[in-house]
Amino acid sequence: MNNSNSSADTTKLDSELLRTFLAVAESGSFSLAADRIFRSQSAVSLQIKQLESILGQAVFRRHARGVVLTPAGETLLPTAQKVVALLQAAIGELRLNPLQGSIRIGIPDEYGAGLLAGVIARFSRDHPQVEIQVLCSFSAKFPEALANNEIDMAVHSVAKPDKQMHRLRREKTVWVTSKNHAAHLQQPLPLALFDRACWWREDTLAALDKAGIAHRIVFSSESVTGISAAVAAGVAVAVLGDKSLSEDFRVLTPQEGFPQLADSTLVLQSRAGIDKAISEAMSSAIKSAFN
Repeated sequence: MNNSNSSADTTKLDSELLRTFLAVAESGSFSLAADRIFRSQSAVSLQIKQLESILGQAVFRRHARGVVLTPAGETLLPTAQKVVALLQAAIGELRLNPLQGSIRIGIPDEYGAGLLAGVIARFSRDHPQVEIQVLCSFSAKFPEALANNEIDMAVHSVAKPDKQMHRLRREKTVWVTSKNHAAHLQQPLPLALFDRACWWREDTLAALDKAGIAHRIVFSSESVTGISAAVAAGVAVAVLGDKSLSEDFRVLTPQEGFPQLADSTLVLQSRAGIDKAISEAMSSAIKSAFN
Protein backbone atom coordinates (compact mmCIF):
# COMPACT_ATOMS: atom_id res chain seq x y z
CA MET A 1 0.00 0.00 0.00
CA ASN A 2 2.78 2.41 0.88
CA ASN A 3 4.61 1.62 -2.35
CA SER A 4 1.47 2.44 -4.35
CA ASN A 5 1.05 5.78 -2.62
CA SER A 6 4.73 6.58 -3.16
CA SER A 7 4.39 5.86 -6.87
CA ALA A 8 1.32 8.09 -7.13
CA ASP A 9 3.13 10.93 -5.35
CA THR A 10 6.12 10.67 -7.68
CA THR A 11 3.92 11.30 -10.74
CA LYS A 12 3.10 14.72 -9.31
CA LEU A 13 6.75 15.81 -9.46
CA ASP A 14 6.31 17.63 -12.76
CA SER A 15 8.69 19.93 -14.60
CA GLU A 16 7.00 23.14 -13.38
CA LEU A 17 7.75 22.23 -9.77
CA LEU A 18 11.36 21.55 -10.70
CA ARG A 19 11.63 24.85 -12.61
CA THR A 20 10.32 26.73 -9.59
CA PHE A 21 12.70 24.84 -7.29
CA LEU A 22 15.65 25.78 -9.55
CA ALA A 23 14.60 29.43 -9.66
CA VAL A 24 14.56 29.64 -5.87
CA ALA A 25 17.79 27.67 -5.50
CA GLU A 26 19.65 29.83 -8.03
CA SER A 27 18.38 33.18 -6.72
CA GLY A 28 18.32 32.35 -3.01
CA SER A 29 15.02 34.17 -2.63
CA PHE A 30 11.33 33.48 -3.20
CA SER A 31 10.73 37.04 -4.42
CA LEU A 32 13.62 36.98 -6.91
CA ALA A 33 12.52 33.54 -8.11
CA ALA A 34 9.04 34.92 -8.73
CA ASP A 35 10.54 37.62 -10.98
CA ARG A 36 12.57 35.04 -12.89
CA ILE A 37 9.66 32.74 -13.74
CA PHE A 38 7.03 35.51 -14.02
CA ARG A 39 4.83 34.27 -11.18
CA SER A 40 3.62 35.81 -7.96
CA GLN A 41 5.58 35.16 -4.78
CA SER A 42 2.58 33.37 -3.29
CA ALA A 43 2.44 31.03 -6.30
CA VAL A 44 6.13 30.22 -5.87
CA SER A 45 5.64 29.51 -2.17
CA LEU A 46 2.67 27.26 -2.95
CA GLN A 47 4.66 25.24 -5.49
CA ILE A 48 7.58 24.76 -3.10
CA LYS A 49 5.15 23.58 -0.41
CA GLN A 50 3.69 21.13 -2.92
CA LEU A 51 7.18 19.88 -3.80
CA GLU A 52 8.10 19.45 -0.13
CA SER A 53 4.82 17.61 0.48
CA ILE A 54 5.64 15.16 -2.33
CA LEU A 55 9.16 14.61 -1.03
CA GLY A 56 8.10 14.47 2.59
CA GLN A 57 10.81 16.88 3.70
CA ALA A 58 11.93 20.47 3.31
CA VAL A 59 14.17 21.49 0.42
CA PHE A 60 14.91 25.02 1.70
CA ARG A 61 15.85 26.49 5.04
CA ARG A 62 14.83 30.10 5.70
CA HIS A 63 17.21 32.70 7.09
CA ALA A 64 17.28 36.50 7.37
CA ARG A 65 18.45 37.15 3.79
CA GLY A 66 16.45 34.49 1.96
CA VAL A 67 16.76 30.71 1.73
CA VAL A 68 19.47 28.05 1.43
CA LEU A 69 19.23 24.43 0.37
CA THR A 70 18.70 21.71 2.95
CA PRO A 71 20.53 18.39 2.50
CA ALA A 72 17.43 17.12 0.65
CA GLY A 73 17.50 20.18 -1.60
CA GLU A 74 21.17 19.67 -2.37
CA THR A 75 20.42 16.07 -3.36
CA LEU A 76 17.56 17.16 -5.63
CA LEU A 77 19.45 20.03 -7.28
CA PRO A 78 21.57 18.15 -9.88
CA THR A 79 18.62 15.98 -10.91
CA ALA A 80 16.37 19.01 -11.31
CA GLN A 81 19.02 20.79 -13.39
CA LYS A 82 19.43 17.76 -15.65
CA VAL A 83 15.67 17.18 -16.13
CA VAL A 84 14.88 20.82 -16.93
CA ALA A 85 17.84 21.11 -19.30
CA LEU A 86 16.79 17.95 -21.17
CA LEU A 87 13.20 19.16 -21.49
CA GLN A 88 14.30 22.55 -22.83
CA ALA A 89 16.66 20.94 -25.31
CA ALA A 90 13.86 18.66 -26.54
CA ILE A 91 11.49 21.58 -26.97
CA GLY A 92 14.11 23.47 -28.95
CA GLU A 93 14.77 20.51 -31.23
CA LEU A 94 11.09 19.69 -31.83
CA ARG A 95 10.01 23.18 -32.81
CA LEU A 96 9.25 23.40 -36.53
CA ASN A 97 11.16 26.63 -36.97
CA PRO A 98 13.56 27.06 -34.05
CA LEU A 99 15.29 30.41 -33.77
CA GLN A 100 18.91 30.31 -34.86
CA GLY A 101 21.56 32.99 -34.82
CA SER A 102 22.94 35.34 -32.20
CA ILE A 103 22.08 38.51 -30.32
CA ARG A 104 24.27 40.96 -28.40
CA ILE A 105 22.67 42.70 -25.43
CA GLY A 106 23.79 45.59 -23.27
CA ILE A 107 22.61 45.48 -19.65
CA PRO A 108 23.31 48.08 -16.93
CA ASP A 109 25.63 46.67 -14.30
CA GLU A 110 23.09 47.29 -11.53
CA TYR A 111 20.63 44.90 -13.25
CA GLY A 112 23.06 42.31 -14.61
CA ALA A 113 23.04 40.02 -11.57
CA GLY A 114 19.34 40.33 -10.85
CA LEU A 115 16.13 40.43 -12.81
CA LEU A 116 17.56 40.51 -16.32
CA ALA A 117 19.92 37.63 -15.61
CA GLY A 118 16.85 35.50 -15.06
CA VAL A 119 15.30 36.71 -18.32
CA ILE A 120 18.41 35.81 -20.28
CA ALA A 121 18.60 32.40 -18.64
CA ARG A 122 15.00 31.72 -19.58
CA PHE A 123 15.48 32.94 -23.16
CA SER A 124 18.51 30.69 -23.52
CA ARG A 125 16.51 27.67 -22.36
CA ASP A 126 13.59 28.47 -24.70
CA HIS A 127 15.84 29.18 -27.70
CA PRO A 128 18.93 27.01 -27.22
CA GLN A 129 20.15 27.56 -30.79
CA VAL A 130 20.49 31.32 -30.31
CA GLU A 131 23.85 32.52 -29.01
CA ILE A 132 23.57 35.34 -26.46
CA GLN A 133 26.41 37.77 -25.87
CA VAL A 134 25.97 40.09 -22.90
CA LEU A 135 27.74 43.38 -22.23
CA CYS A 136 27.12 44.22 -18.56
CA SER A 137 28.50 47.71 -18.17
CA PHE A 138 27.90 51.41 -17.67
CA SER A 139 24.72 52.06 -19.68
CA ALA A 140 25.66 55.57 -20.87
CA LYS A 141 27.85 53.96 -23.53
CA PHE A 142 25.04 51.80 -24.94
CA PRO A 143 23.47 54.34 -27.38
CA GLU A 144 26.84 54.81 -29.07
CA ALA A 145 27.43 51.05 -29.10
CA LEU A 146 24.05 50.55 -30.79
CA ALA A 147 24.84 53.20 -33.40
CA ASN A 148 28.21 51.58 -34.11
CA ASN A 149 26.69 48.09 -34.48
CA GLU A 150 28.66 46.83 -31.46
CA ILE A 151 25.49 45.52 -29.74
CA ASP A 152 22.00 44.71 -31.05
CA MET A 153 19.81 45.63 -28.10
CA ALA A 154 20.24 47.52 -24.85
CA VAL A 155 18.48 48.42 -21.62
CA HIS A 156 19.49 51.86 -20.41
CA SER A 157 18.24 55.00 -18.67
CA VAL A 158 17.37 58.20 -20.51
CA ALA A 159 16.03 61.60 -19.54
CA LYS A 160 13.46 61.69 -22.37
CA PRO A 161 12.62 58.56 -24.40
CA ASP A 162 12.13 58.90 -28.15
CA LYS A 163 9.73 56.99 -30.40
CA GLN A 164 12.23 54.21 -31.13
CA MET A 165 12.54 53.26 -27.46
CA HIS A 166 10.20 51.04 -25.48
CA ARG A 167 9.59 52.36 -21.97
CA LEU A 168 10.16 49.70 -19.30
CA ARG A 169 9.72 51.74 -16.10
CA ARG A 170 10.08 55.17 -14.56
CA GLU A 171 12.89 55.48 -12.04
CA LYS A 172 13.03 58.09 -9.30
CA THR A 173 16.39 59.87 -9.16
CA VAL A 174 17.60 60.72 -5.65
CA TRP A 175 20.52 62.19 -3.73
CA VAL A 176 22.11 59.68 -1.36
CA THR A 177 24.59 59.78 1.49
CA SER A 178 25.88 57.20 3.95
CA LYS A 179 23.80 56.55 7.05
CA ASN A 180 27.00 56.30 9.05
CA HIS A 181 28.87 59.38 7.77
CA ALA A 182 28.22 63.06 7.13
CA ALA A 183 29.71 63.77 3.71
CA HIS A 184 26.53 65.74 2.87
CA LEU A 185 27.45 68.34 5.51
CA GLN A 186 30.87 69.10 4.06
CA GLN A 187 31.58 72.32 2.13
CA PRO A 188 32.17 72.23 -0.75
CA LEU A 189 29.95 69.19 -1.25
CA PRO A 190 32.03 66.10 -2.18
CA LEU A 191 30.56 64.24 -5.17
CA ALA A 192 30.85 60.75 -6.61
CA LEU A 193 29.94 60.82 -10.29
CA PHE A 194 30.05 58.56 -13.31
CA ASP A 195 33.28 59.30 -15.15
CA ARG A 196 31.91 59.54 -18.69
CA ALA A 197 29.95 62.46 -20.07
CA CYS A 198 26.26 61.57 -19.85
CA TRP A 199 22.97 63.34 -19.23
CA TRP A 200 22.85 62.13 -15.61
CA ARG A 201 26.22 63.64 -14.74
CA GLU A 202 25.42 66.86 -16.58
CA ASP A 203 22.01 67.21 -14.89
CA THR A 204 23.55 66.67 -11.44
CA LEU A 205 26.15 69.40 -11.90
CA ALA A 206 23.60 71.76 -13.47
CA ALA A 207 21.20 71.27 -10.53
CA LEU A 208 23.92 72.09 -8.01
CA ASP A 209 25.03 75.17 -9.95
CA LYS A 210 21.44 76.41 -10.18
CA ALA A 211 20.94 75.91 -6.42
CA GLY A 212 24.20 77.72 -5.68
CA ILE A 213 25.73 74.73 -3.89
CA ALA A 214 29.53 74.67 -4.02
CA HIS A 215 30.81 71.22 -4.93
CA ARG A 216 33.86 69.23 -5.94
CA ILE A 217 34.21 65.85 -7.65
CA VAL A 218 36.21 63.53 -5.39
CA PHE A 219 35.39 60.15 -6.90
CA SER A 220 34.59 58.89 -10.41
CA SER A 221 33.54 55.46 -11.64
CA GLU A 222 31.91 53.83 -14.65
CA SER A 223 29.78 51.55 -12.49
CA VAL A 224 26.93 51.90 -10.02
CA THR A 225 28.87 49.49 -7.80
CA GLY A 226 31.80 51.91 -7.65
CA ILE A 227 29.63 54.95 -6.93
CA SER A 228 27.73 53.02 -4.25
CA ALA A 229 30.97 51.97 -2.57
CA ALA A 230 32.14 55.58 -2.37
CA VAL A 231 28.84 56.65 -0.79
CA ALA A 232 28.82 53.77 1.70
CA ALA A 233 32.39 54.63 2.72
CA GLY A 234 31.37 58.21 3.50
CA VAL A 235 33.67 59.63 0.80
CA ALA A 236 30.95 61.49 -1.09
CA VAL A 237 27.28 61.95 -1.88
CA ALA A 238 25.88 60.81 -5.22
CA VAL A 239 22.84 60.74 -7.45
CA LEU A 240 21.40 57.26 -8.05
CA GLY A 241 18.21 55.64 -9.24
CA ASP A 242 15.94 54.45 -6.43
CA LYS A 243 16.41 50.84 -7.59
CA SER A 244 20.11 51.11 -6.67
CA LEU A 245 19.56 52.09 -3.04
CA SER A 246 20.93 49.97 -0.23
CA GLU A 247 20.34 49.78 3.50
CA ASP A 248 23.59 51.72 4.03
CA PHE A 249 22.18 54.82 2.29
CA ARG A 250 20.02 57.71 3.37
CA VAL A 251 18.06 59.73 0.81
CA LEU A 252 18.70 63.48 0.99
CA THR A 253 15.62 65.69 0.59
CA PRO A 254 14.84 69.19 -0.76
CA GLN A 255 14.12 70.19 2.87
CA GLU A 256 17.83 69.61 3.54
CA GLY A 257 18.76 71.91 0.68
CA PHE A 258 19.26 69.36 -2.09
CA PRO A 259 17.63 70.28 -5.40
CA GLN A 260 14.76 68.23 -6.79
CA LEU A 261 15.87 65.97 -9.63
CA ALA A 262 13.91 64.83 -12.67
CA ASP A 263 12.99 61.16 -12.89
CA SER A 264 14.67 58.96 -15.48
CA THR A 265 13.13 56.31 -17.72
CA LEU A 266 14.51 52.82 -18.21
CA VAL A 267 14.08 51.90 -21.88
CA LEU A 268 14.69 49.01 -24.24
CA GLN A 269 16.28 50.01 -27.54
CA SER A 270 17.33 47.99 -30.59
CA ARG A 271 19.60 48.90 -33.46
CA ALA A 272 18.36 49.10 -37.04
CA GLY A 273 18.78 45.93 -39.09
CA ILE A 274 18.59 43.43 -36.22
CA ASP A 275 17.09 39.99 -36.95
CA LYS A 276 13.35 40.53 -36.43
CA ALA A 277 12.40 37.13 -35.02
CA ILE A 278 15.22 37.00 -32.48
CA SER A 279 14.69 40.65 -31.56
CA GLU A 280 10.98 40.14 -30.92
CA ALA A 281 11.61 37.04 -28.80
CA MET A 282 14.20 38.77 -26.62
CA SER A 283 12.15 41.98 -26.42
CA SER A 284 9.12 40.00 -25.26
CA ALA A 285 11.15 38.26 -22.55
CA ILE A 286 12.60 41.54 -21.26
CA LYS A 287 9.29 43.42 -21.37
CA SER A 288 7.53 40.63 -19.47
CA ALA A 289 10.00 41.00 -16.63
CA PHE A 290 8.93 44.61 -16.08
CA ASN A 291 5.14 44.10 -16.26
